[in-house]
Amino acid sequence: MRTLRRTAPLVLVLAAGLALAAWLTAKAGDPALYPPPPGDDAVTVRLVANAWHSGLLLPREALARAAAQAGSGALVGVTERFGAYPALEIGWGDAGFYRAVPTLGALDWRLALRALFTPGGRPAVLHVVGIADASTFRGAGIVTLHLSRAGFGRLAAALAAAFTLRDGRPVEAGPGLYGPSLFYEAQGRFGLFHVCNHWSAGLLHAAGLPVTPLLDTLPRGLALDLAWRAGAQAP
Repeated sequence: MRTLRRTAPLVLVLAAGLALAAWLTAKAGDPALYPPPPGDDAVTVRLVANAWHSGLLLPREALARAAAQAGSGALVGVTERFGAYPALEIGWGDAGFYRAVPTLGALDWRLALRALFTPGGRPAVLHVVGIADASTFRGAGIVTLHLSRAGFGRLAAALAAAFTLRDGRPVEAGPGLYGPSLFYEAQGRFGLFHVCNHWSAGLLHAAGLPVTPLLDTLPRGLALDLAWRAGAQAP
C-alpha cells in the first residue's frame, strides 16, 4: 500500500504530462476540406489498422483522376500498374523492417529497435497492393472516412510526393508481402517520431482531418483519434 501511495502521484503526473503533450502537438483540421458539405460527391477511404502498422485503402479510379488533375504522372503510372483492381492499399515504413516482418509472428525485436532508434532515421519504402475484395483484411481494424473531393485531391498530392522518382518514374523496390503487390522507394526517414501510423495520419491531415501525432503513434491510437476528433467509427 505504501508503494502504491508513493507511485500514484508519479503516475498521475506522467499521465497529465502525456495529455498536455498530446494537446500541444495536436493539429487542427481544415473545415474547408473536411467534413464534406451535405450533398457533396464524397470519396470513401479506409484506414486499415493491424497490430503495429496502418495503411490506407483508396479507390483506384478516384486516385487516378486526382493524380491526373494534380499533374502527377508518376502516381497515374502506379494506378495503371494496378489497373485490374478497384482499390489500392498503400502503406509506408522502414525499408528493412517492413520487408522482413510480414506478420506479427515474424516480429524481430532487434530489427524493430534498430528501425526506431537509428540516429537520423532509416530509409523508407511504400507498399502498394491491388485489392479486389475487402475481405482481404478480415481481422484488421477498419476505419471508414468520407472525404471531400478537394480533400481527396490534397491526399493524392501528398501521396504522390511520397514516391522517390527516377527519370520522372517511381522506383520499384521488389515484390510486396501479399497478393498483387510491390514495394517502391519512398521519401522520408523512418524513426521513433515518424512511424508508419504518423505517415497515414499525415495523409489524412492533408485531406483536412484533425490529427494528434502523439496519440497516432500506434494504430489503435490513430483509430481512436479519428473517432474522437474526426467523427469516424473506430473498429
